[in-house]
Amino acid sequence: MTDLNLPLFERAKRVIPGGVNSPVRAFRAVGGTPRFVQRAQGAYFWDANGQRFIDYIGSWGPMILGHGHPAVLEAVQKAALDGFSFGAPTEREIELAEEILSLVPSMDMVRLVSSGTEAGMTAIRLARGVTGRSKFIKFEGCYHGHADALLVKAGSGLATFGNPTSAGVPVEVVRDTLVLEYNNIAQLEEAFAVHGHELACVMIEPIAGNMNLVRTSVAFMKRCRELCTQYGALLVFDEVMTGFRVALGSAQSLYAQALPGFKPDLTVLGKVIGGGMPLAAFGGSRAVMEQLAPLGPVYQAGTLSGNPVATACGLATLREIKKPGFFEALSARTQSLVDGLKAAADAAGVPFSVDCQGGMFGFFLLNALPRNYREVMQSDGAQFNALFHGLLDRGVYIAPALYEAGFVSSAHSAADIEETVAAAKAVFEHMAG
Repeated sequence: MTDLNLPLFERAKRVIPGGVNSPVRAFRAVGGTPRFVQRAQGAYFWDANGQRFIDYIGSWGPMILGHGHPAVLEAVQKAALDGFSFGAPTEREIELAEEILSLVPSMDMVRLVSSGTEAGMTAIRLARGVTGRSKFIKFEGCYHGHADALLVKAGSGLATFGNPTSAGVPVEVVRDTLVLEYNNIAQLEEAFAVHGHELACVMIEPIAGNMNLVRTSVAFMKRCRELCTQYGALLVFDEVMTGFRVALGSAQSLYAQALPGFKPDLTVLGKVIGGGMPLAAFGGSRAVMEQLAPLGPVYQAGTLSGNPVATACGLATLREIKKPGFFEALSARTQSLVDGLKAAADAAGVPFSVDCQGGMFGFFLLNALPRNYREVMQSDGAQFNALFHGLLDRGVYIAPALYEAGFVSSAHSAADIEETVAAAKAVFEHMAG
C-alpha cells in the first residue's frame, strides 16, 4: 500500500522548514516519515493511511481526558458560537482563574497567557522585577520554552555562565543564566555561596519531562526552597507539563506532602489547563503578582490571552479531572502500563527502568533510573529507535525522541494497555535477538 504520509511530508517540506511546525515532530531523532494525523478520538488517532494508533503523547500532555471528550467538545462548541476572540475581558477568564487557584494554594493570583514559553519567559521577568536582580539558575535537561535566556547549556564550570544552544541567541543574553546539574545539592549550595545575592530566581521542573521523566529528590527540593528563602531569590516551579497531570494539586502538592508547608513562589502552568487549546498561565502570591502591569512596573500583554474558546476548553477539562476518583483511576491505569512494559523488557533481558506519576510516565533503556541529564545521556539511542519503530509498526505511538515523557489519558482502556504491552513484548524479544 502506498504510504500517504510520505507525499504529505514532501509537500510540507517545500513550504514549512523541515516540514513541521515544531522540531520533534519531524522524526529527525528516530528516522523515517512522520505520521500526519487526520483525526483523533479517545485514546487513538488515525494517520493519512487510515491506520489507527494508540496515542501516548496526547498532544504532548494536554489531552488528559483523551481526544474529543463530550463535555469538553460541548463547551468549546458553545463558546465558539459566542465568538472566537474579543480583546476584552470575559467572565470565563475569572472562572478559570478561580478554578486554578482553588486547586493550587501556593497562588493567590494568576495571569493567563497563550503558551508555556510565554508564561515561563514572563515568570523570569517578574522575578527579576520583584527582586531587582538579573541572574537566575536553571538546570541542565529542564526545558522552559524557547525564550532566548532559556536556550542555554551548562558552562565549563560553576563560575562560568551558560552558552547559547541555538543560533541567533547572543552570548550577552545568556550571561546571567547559570546552568546547574539536576539533583546535585553540593553544586546548588556552591552556586548560592558564589552568586546567591545576585540571583532573582531558581527555575525548575519538579518532575522533568524533557529529559524523559526524571524527578527531583525530596532532599534536593528542600534545599532549593531553603536557599531561595535564605538569599531572597524566588523559587519558580515550571509545571507546564506536570500541572494537573501528575496530581490534582500538581507536582508541588506531592512535595508538600513530604515537606509540610512547602510551596514555590511562582508557578508556570500550561498544557492540561488549556485542554488542547493554546493556553498557559503563571501565578504566585498577591504581593508578587501585583508587580505586573497594569498595577506594577513589570510589563506583559497578549492579544489572545484568556481567549474565550481556549478558556472554555480548559475550564471544562479541569472540572472533569477534579471529579472524585479521577486521579486514582488514571494513576492505576498508568501504573499498569509501566508494570507491563517493565515485565516485558525483563523477560526479554533488555535493560529497562521506568517511572510514573499520575498520568505521566517515562522509561529508559538503562538498568537504573537516571537522576540527571548526564545519566540520561547514557541511554542507547539506537535501541530506542528500534523500540520506537517496532511499536509504531504495531500501532502504538510514543514520543519520537529518546528524551520525552509519555502520557496516559482517562480514555485509555485496560484493553489498550494490554495491546501496548503485547506489542512491546514482541519488540523487546526481537531486540534481544
